Amino acid sequence: MKEQETVTGQLTKPEDKIHFTQLAAYGAGGIIPIALFNVAGILVGLMGNISLGLSAFWLGVILIIPRLWDALSDPVIGHISDNTRTRWGRRRPYLLLGGILVAVCFVVMWWIPKGDVVHSWFPTDSGFQWFQLSYILVTLLLFFTAVNIFEIPHGALGMEMTTDYHERTRLFSAKSFIGNLFAMSTPWLFALANMQVFKGAGGNEADGMRYVAIMIAAILFPLSFWWFSKLKEPGFVRAAKQEKTPFWKDMKRTATNKNFIILTLTVFTLAMGFNFVNLLGSYIPIFYVFGGDKVAGAWLLGVNGTIWAVTGLLAVFPLNWISPKIGKRKTLVISISLMCLAQLSKIVCYNQNYPYLLIIPTILLSSGMLFFFTLGPSMVGDICDEEELITGKRSEGSYYSIFWWFIKMGTAFASFVAGALIVFTSFDEIQVTKVDKVQGNIRELSSKVQFWKESQNLSGPELLDRLKEQNSEALDESKVYLTTLEKESLKKPENGEKNLTISQTGKKTLIISAISSERSTVDKLEMNKSQLDKANLQADPSEIKSIEDVTIPLTLETKLLKTSINSSELRLHLKEKSTGSNNSSEHYNTLVQNMTLLNNHIAGLNVTMPLDLLEKELETIQKETIPLTKQTPYTLLMMRVVEIGLPVLLSLLSIFFATRYTLTEKRSHEIKEILKQRNADRLKKEEGESEYATV
Repeated sequence: MKEQETVTGQLTKPEDKIHFTQLAAYGAGGIIPIALFNVAGILVGLMGNISLGLSAFWLGVILIIPRLWDALSDPVIGHISDNTRTRWGRRRPYLLLGGILVAVCFVVMWWIPKGDVVHSWFPTDSGFQWFQLSYILVTLLLFFTAVNIFEIPHGALGMEMTTDYHERTRLFSAKSFIGNLFAMSTPWLFALANMQVFKGAGGNEADGMRYVAIMIAAILFPLSFWWFSKLKEPGFVRAAKQEKTPFWKDMKRTATNKNFIILTLTVFTLAMGFNFVNLLGSYIPIFYVFGGDKVAGAWLLGVNGTIWAVTGLLAVFPLNWISPKIGKRKTLVISISLMCLAQLSKIVCYNQNYPYLLIIPTILLSSGMLFFFTLGPSMVGDICDEEELITGKRSEGSYYSIFWWFIKMGTAFASFVAGALIVFTSFDEIQVTKVDKVQGNIRELSSKVQFWKESQNLSGPELLDRLKEQNSEALDESKVYLTTLEKESLKKPENGEKNLTISQTGKKTLIISAISSERSTVDKLEMNKSQLDKANLQADPSEIKSIEDVTIPLTLETKLLKTSINSSELRLHLKEKSTGSNNSSEHYNTLVQNMTLLNNHIAGLNVTMPLDLLEKELETIQKETIPLTKQTPYTLLMMRVVEIGLPVLLSLLSIFFATRYTLTEKRSHEIKEILKQRNADRLKKEEGESEYATV
């Protein structure tokens, strides 16, 4: 096997090389900390805000709490792993346990209780939202704990699998390579969740994500057993003889290592800044580039994410060529510079006329981040070598856990600030979720119209059975909706009866009117059910046709009422915003005018219309709803300014810290040779003592 020469003239010896099967198995572990970690960090906040209508500020708070929990769990898991002694090693058991727990928790995390029925259980809207936020918080805590149980031992294992300076970079490059390969799915998950096959006719992306998550879990289960059975722990024989150390002693060693402090500050600063890219970078393509069209925005995010992942895959190769040539510290500075350039290019590339210009900063940013987050763990491994030289102890789990804790804290702090910023910029998530409801109602109505069109070829008993079935389903739906409306009518406004807002007053009037209308629909459906039950299977075709003409419109009435009520509520909300917003009143007045036209269009619909005409009208209305999610110019400007500017400033600070890192490649090779000689001397001594004891 060919030896590779580095900047210092050192050669990677054949015995220090990692075999391909081990490289592939270890690299596959990147799926959890790279792909799924990003999915939770990005999509939970995005969907919670624009799909469930939850406060961006409180979602930001919720996203930071699991990271604060990591402040305890990461070092504890690292310490426990360092001091674990089993016949399978001290890392591998956690790969199996952690992988399975991640799969289960990832599914549970997306089954957030929602819907009108669940909503009606709570006396106020805010009570329902706090319930959803609490569910998200608890499941996120479980999910991130599961990720830590896997990732901390996995990262520590990577530092132990080879002692070679650049072979470590190759090993963590494999982890980045495969992690980014699966990270291609991260933005596409949002697009998949928007597909009707996953979200259903009346659902949104939050519903779709439930079933997409099950697909992901099905991949993780077999992988967990593969990692456990395939990966080896070459350093466990030596580590098994190492004396177990107290938790606080391990923490003190990491806190007093100067190079480790500098490296973690570098990573913390950059991670904190660039999480604005991950969070706000999802809003800008949807609400700025495509004016609120979530489907078009989702496809751009999907394409952009694929470019990101492909670039990350390809960037592994220049990294493994550049780093040995110029050293890790200089390569680290180059990576940060690439990320700065990527942010500055967004000034031009966030372009509504040419949306796919966004690919340019994506390529630069993905390359820089791949370099940066691959070199980081590799450099921690070098620091662990230095620690062993000084103290004689190896604590990869403790060092790796503290290193990742700083990355997570940077991530969480950025998420919290971004959530607060979204509130500050007056992003209107209520507007977005109400438009979602109207669009979902229209899709449900269209789906039912299409269903009846496909049923026109039926006749006789088959048609009669279908009419009975559909009438019963419509009756159940109407009864549930009537109960929901009645519960809504009994709810008290959170700000008191004396201070009703425009939307609250209007909503109360709408609900009272809807209750009366829905009671009438229930009565008509029950009467029709009696008629259908009396109908004979051998009834005259003209009689069945007459029943069909009555049943089809009745099955559409509740769906049309839902559409009308939700559309009217949206108009009331926009009307209220137009009177309370000085800077954006013109924007909201335009939306109110559009909503007035839309409401009139919906009011003109009649369930007795010919199905072809009704379907065309619904298609037109669906298109009219897309611009209604458009946010104010002020909101979009502030999002772009901060999303571009803040990461640049923090990257400059990160470069400053990186230049203070003193563990050079030359020194790392010196440490490696000293440790190799020390271990050889220790082995000779142990063999000599063994022979003496035998004699």
